[in-house]
Amino acid sequence: MSAVLLHPRLADCRRLFLRNYEVNINIGVHDFEKRGEQRVVINVDLYVPLASTTPREDKLREVVDYDYMRATVAARIGQGHIHLQETLVDDLAAALLAHEQVRAVRVSTEKPDVYPDCDAVGVEVFRIKED
Repeated sequence: MSAVLLHPRLADCRRLFLRNYEVNINIGVHDFEKRGEQRVVINVDLYVPLASTTPREDKLREVVDYDYMRATVAARIGQGHIHLQETLVDDLAAALLAHEQVRAVRVSTEKPDVYPDCDAVGVEVFRIKED
C-alpha cells in the first residue's frame, strides 16, 4: 500500500488517521463466530486537500472532524452482523469517501483472536475519488 501514497492526486493532501480503533462486533461466517461478538481492530486514513482543510481561524468547522471517522464506523457496525471483513472495509471506504472533503481513503480491519499462531488476520482497501 505504500506505493499508493506516491499517487499524484495525494501530493496536496494531509492525512488524518484513526489508529487501532478496537471494537467488539458480530462478524464472521463460521458458526462459532456467529454466537457472539469478537474483537476487531480498525484503522482509517483519510486524505483531504490542504486547500480546503487548512484552518485560517483555528476552528473545527474548517477541517474534517475526527469524530466523522468514528461515527461512520459506529453507524456501519450498528447495522448488525457482517459476514466478511471485505464487506466491512468496502462499506466503510465508500461511506468515508462520500464526505465532500475526502479525496482518498484507506481502511483496514484485523481480527486478532482468530488463530492462536498469528497476531491477526485482516483486509485493507484503498480508494481514491475520480476527477
